[in-house]
Amino acid sequence: MHLTLTVLSGDYAVSQLPGGSPLPLWATQGEVWCVVGAPDELSVVGAADAVPAGVTTQPGWRALKLAGPFDFSLTGILASVLNPLRDADVGIFALSTFNTDYVLVAGADLGRAVAALRAAGHVVNPA
Repeated sequence: MHLTLTVLSGDYAVSQLPGGSPLPLWATQGEVWCVVGAPDELSVVGAADAVPAGVTTQPGWRALKLAGPFDFSLTGILASVLNPLRDADVGIFALSTFNTDYVLVAGADLGRAVAALRAAGHVVNPA
């Protein structure tokens, strides 16, 4: 399966707050953001420059958007992107929406990630 991906502009961060934390306003800033609550943590993915000081965070991520929408009955979409990245030793953080998927890679690995995806037959558009 060959897909089209677009590198989004901006730097992203993956942050963590204690379980039961209220949704902070800064978590909803930026082009793409995601908040996942679990009993033991609240994870926030969003614009790196929106994360306030003192929050446990891992900055330096870049986001690639898969061109969707994808029908829920399709299988292997994310795997067709993740397998070449795994083979290139590129770590990922994946997000899904109703229509599509996003894959975050470390900014330092972006060039290697794009090269691996193109070698696998995918089209990768720059930001």
